[in-house]
Amino acid sequence: MIDEHQISRFFRVYHIERERDSVRYYVIPLVNLSDEDLHNFIQRLSADYDVSLYAKHGEFIFEIKRRKERYWINALLFAVTFISVAFTGSLFYGNFNLIQGLEFAVAVMFVLGSHEMGHFIASKKWGMKASLPYFIPFPTIIGTLGAIIKQRGVIESRKALLEIGISGPVAGLVASVFVTYYGLTLPSPQPQVAGGGIILGEPILFEIVAKFAGFDGFFIHPVAFAGWVGMFVTALNLIPVGQLDGGHVMRAMLGEKADAVSKVFPLLLIGIGLIYREAGVWFFWGLVTLFFSMQKHPKPADDSPLPVSHKIAGIITFTLGLLCFTPVPFQISESL
Repeated sequence: MIDEHQISRFFRVYHIERERDSVRYYVIPLVNLSDEDLHNFIQRLSADYDVSLYAKHGEFIFEIKRRKERYWINALLFAVTFISVAFTGSLFYGNFNLIQGLEFAVAVMFVLGSHEMGHFIASKKWGMKASLPYFIPFPTIIGTLGAIIKQRGVIESRKALLEIGISGPVAGLVASVFVTYYGLTLPSPQPQVAGGGIILGEPILFEIVAKFAGFDGFFIHPVAFAGWVGMFVTALNLIPVGQLDGGHVMRAMLGEKADAVSKVFPLLLIGIGLIYREAGVWFFWGLVTLFFSMQKHPKPADDSPLPVSHKIAGIITFTLGLLCFTPVPFQISESL
């Protein structure tokens, strides 16, 4: 229920239009529109409503709409992404193999879903509303661009920001290790046609899991590749820039000083991409994160420094991300 007394703290309301699912308040602002308390108030309302403040014909309108969740969109995107990933995995070794594709799809969706559900659970813990995952189908090497969730509401503190930031990568990485180990114990298919292929760079964590699994082969099962994908995604997400998970964690640890780190890291990635030209992924990701770095990270409601225990958790999480990093994640070979 909308607390109109709270609205009167920030606006003088001179006209109200009520409809079935929305209310429009014609207002005169009593505070600067960049006021931090106003921002937090709008963020808290946005946990349950679609909120907008805009000018129309010289008047300020504060509009609140009841949010309608469309879960069928989540279900449809999940189904389409699963089909996309399964089709891609079916073609890994030349001849079409549906069973192989389905195994790959289940493993990839499990890893990506674990990452997003980690964020979902942590958001719920801190009283933030979070959507179900939106999976993104795309005809890439794995058939998807991953998944996202929408988080709504104000971030209460640096502790909340850190826990929400690390929950996804840690949950996804646990799933990746499990999937990698299991995949490396499966028989490795052999290519059905002669020609080139993709050579994967092995991050340290993948090598460690391979030793425990007793794997010493050259070709890996698609399920193991799904685990590798999870580790690669973890490395990407933990780059301390902008709204990436790593950006959230760094902002929680360093406060506003994290903005300086966010501006430096894209240049570092571009440099790595220029040095290791066999794979241009880091150069490309450097350009993408350069755009992310231009946006200042939102300030938590309570910007007090983290306790030591949470700082240690952040350091451990970044260390895990480093174990998932490889300078040349993959390259195309003309012959295998």
